[in-house]
Amino acid sequence: MDVVTGAMGTLLHKLDDLLAEDYQLQASVRDDVAFLRAELESMEAALLRISEAPVDRPPDAQDRLWARGGAAQDDLSGLEYPGVLYSNSPRASSKRPGLQTPLIKENWEGRQPKTRDKYLSPEKNKSLHPRSKVGRSSTDLMNVDSEVELKNESVSRSVFQKLQEYGFDDKWLPLVDYLCTFGLKESHFTYIYERHMACFQISQASAEERLDFLLNAGVKSKDMKRILVRQPQILEYTLSNLKSHVDFLVSIGVPSTRIGQIISSAPSMLSYSVEQSLKPTVRYLIEEVGIEESDVGKVVQLSPQILVQKIDSAWKSRSLFLSKELGAPKDSIVKMVTKHPQLLHYSIEDGILPRINFLRSIGMRNSDILKVLTSLTQVLSLSLEDNLKPKYLYLINDLKNEVKSLTKYPMYLSLSLDQRIRPRHRFLVSLKKAPKGPFPLSSFVPTDERFCQRWAGTSLEKYHTFRQRLLLTGFAEKSGRKTLVSRR
Repeated sequence: MDVVTGAMGTLLHKLDDLLAEDYQLQASVRDDVAFLRAELESMEAALLRISEAPVDRPPDAQDRLWARGGAAQDDLSGLEYPGVLYSNSPRASSKRPGLQTPLIKENWEGRQPKTRDKYLSPEKNKSLHPRSKVGRSSTDLMNVDSEVELKNESVSRSVFQKLQEYGFDDKWLPLVDYLCTFGLKESHFTYIYERHMACFQISQASAEERLDFLLNAGVKSKDMKRILVRQPQILEYTLSNLKSHVDFLVSIGVPSTRIGQIISSAPSMLSYSVEQSLKPTVRYLIEEVGIEESDVGKVVQLSPQILVQKIDSAWKSRSLFLSKELGAPKDSIVKMVTKHPQLLHYSIEDGILPRINFLRSIGMRNSDILKVLTSLTQVLSLSLEDNLKPKYLYLINDLKNEVKSLTKYPMYLSLSLDQRIRPRHRFLVSLKKAPKGPFPLSSFVPTDERFCQRWAGTSLEKYHTFRQRLLLTGFAEKSGRKTLVSRR
């Protein structure tokens, strides 16, 4: 158990670094990393409690089924907001304050095995590899439950025949058949089996009832496969549990049309207690961070993971830093968080300060930086070398513009240099329609169609053809440089 909990802490620390330092990650990847971290926190908490339980008292069922993890499993005593999980910094160890990694203790008399042990024989539990077919003919594998009415028979029987080699129970065929309708394949089932085998004990009818509820709530059928792989426990959640979470989202201002998107982005939210975790988290955002109650729904839509990510106590130090470093009033800081909730988790040393220093280095005053960050807080997530610096150089050298123009059009920093800024500039130059003097940043703001109508006076097709040719030329030049370097 020492080894397991120690390894878990190391992995969580690495995920902390990834979330805090790698600002080039796409939003969806950052969300997946944050989700993985939340899942591992739940597992770690349960493992710690199992290892600390007295010899004469086995852990409860929730700890044994540690994959059910959620905020309810964390040690919440002594917290002002019991459902909000804290850490001292994004780079700190994830172990709970005051908890020491315990010595390995003897097993309890009559202790229940872990989830997989509970249902599998010793032979099946050794590893998740195909079993020998000795003693079981191919006919046995092919004709199991031949009288069962299947929805996706052509796929499910073929998949299930392979799954039986891993020890899948014959009774699970109807459930596997139903889940195949969402595109799950052999690899998905074996992954779920290894991670949370207990969900296969659910009947096909119960699973269909629960997933139908989610579909009716707005979850798209194409997203269900990803949800099931990430959060297979969803098959076990009762309808009342699912409904309470949907009602919670509606109560904080999430439109019914966006409920499905929230669940798809953060399915682990369904494993957190509404009363003990989600509501206290919202209360923390309102009372401590300062977000307006009417804006909570918008914040959750921008970053659903905010409901399941750990909000650490270092937020106060970040807020104080912005206040002292830039003279940012509280309402400006609140606007930043409301527009870009990820700011709650950014590191000062590795994220916020280097970008502020870069903006200072190009001639911006603190008041200018504050205007830019209040309007476009995403600047704090952009890569210095691959994003901010190249755009600044293009602004000065090619567009012949001034840094002060960024305070009026901070959006320039968020636009793609290759896909929008350079093509539009070069296109107007090629048409001899580029204005004299500093190139207007306002020409980068409208849609392609509006740009062609107002600035270029040409067809959208002509502009797209020009842009495509420019992109191909740029790609060829980059490839050529790489080839020359590789020959040296």
